[in-house]
Amino acid sequence: MLDMDRLPKHVAIVMDGNGRWAEKHRVPRMAGHNAGMKAMKEIVKRSSALGIEYLTVYAFSTENWKRSFEEVNGIFKLIVIYVDKELKELHKNNVKVKILGEYLKLPMDSVEQLNKALMTTENNTGLRFNIALNYGSRDEITRAAVLIGEKIKAGEMEPQDITEDTISRYLYTGKFFNDIPDPDLVIRTSGEKRLSNYLLWQSAYSEFVYTDVLWPDFSPEVYEMCIEEYQSRQRRFGGR
Repeated sequence: MLDMDRLPKHVAIVMDGNGRWAEKHRVPRMAGHNAGMKAMKEIVKRSSALGIEYLTVYAFSTENWKRSFEEVNGIFKLIVIYVDKELKELHKNNVKVKILGEYLKLPMDSVEQLNKALMTTENNTGLRFNIALNYGSRDEITRAAVLIGEKIKAGEMEPQDITEDTISRYLYTGKFFNDIPDPDLVIRTSGEKRLSNYLLWQSAYSEFVYTDVLWPDFSPEVYEMCIEEYQSRQRRFGGR
């Protein structure tokens, strides 16, 4: 049973298994992505109801461009449909939407819908729902290094002034952009046990929970079981 006094402040999820779910059910891959969108909707609702402060989901990585044009284009269309259908409810539930990644490189209709979601929910004070789109952690860290380098070149900073906090501040999650704390809990579905270029810097001391459940079958009940697993652990942050 969940201990409501020990909930993770920030949960990050690698939503994996849409394709395998589609193969298992003998339906097109896009049907798996559509089912995954429905699962995401339910997890956002449960996170908000529980009082989770930050939820970050890995929706489209910088590596996902390697997939077929049909699949990539279909994923972007689903994003447009999801935002169009769910924005009113997200706003009603006081959810604030933020985007991590170079989302402006997505198709224009996707960018327009995402900008609409950002503007509509910008003053909301409930769950911070962060969607990682066209996101890759190595790309994020490289981008931060370039921004810091520009500060040094402009004479606004000295190389010896660079600390871990400096780098953190220039990440997509950092204080200069979105001010999102590091995740307490990282969940990956479908049985895979790797980060896949996701929040590499931020997850240095996160707790990891892996489940064999494919993402479209990841129910709010399974979600709470993952949180219970997190609560069973003692976090040491490198200490004893």
